[in-house]
Amino acid sequence: LYFSAQEGILIFYHIKDLQYEIKICADISQPISSLMFSPDYTSLLLVTDQGTVYSYRPAHSGEAVKLLDASSSCFLAADFLTPGNNYCVSVTISGEVQVWSLEDGTFLSKINLGTEVQVT
Repeated sequence: LYFSAQEGILIFYHIKDLQYEIKICADISQPISSLMFSPDYTSLLLVTDQGTVYSYRPAHSGEAVKLLDASSSCFLAADFLTPGNNYCVSVTISGEVQVWSLEDGTFLSKINLGTEVQVT
């Protein structure tokens, strides 16, 4: 079970029978608004309230890697672009949809929807 604390800490609860173990996986020092697993569950996207997206790979137990910082563009949400785990897509309030590489955070493409966007 993965969850985030208010302070921007990604925590893992390993639960087996009546026993559990708590592990702090990453501290990104920004409140995390959402967590999304990739389709094959090898990567986890951490989206902050401030518009930053991090990637965390549970099998590698390393630090969360900053993929993009869209804080200046009224960033709303991000998710994996399927099929596969190589890309993520983000959207801003102004309706700009952006595609990013999950390998190194490289910006690849964008399209403007021409309308404001809301997350419901």
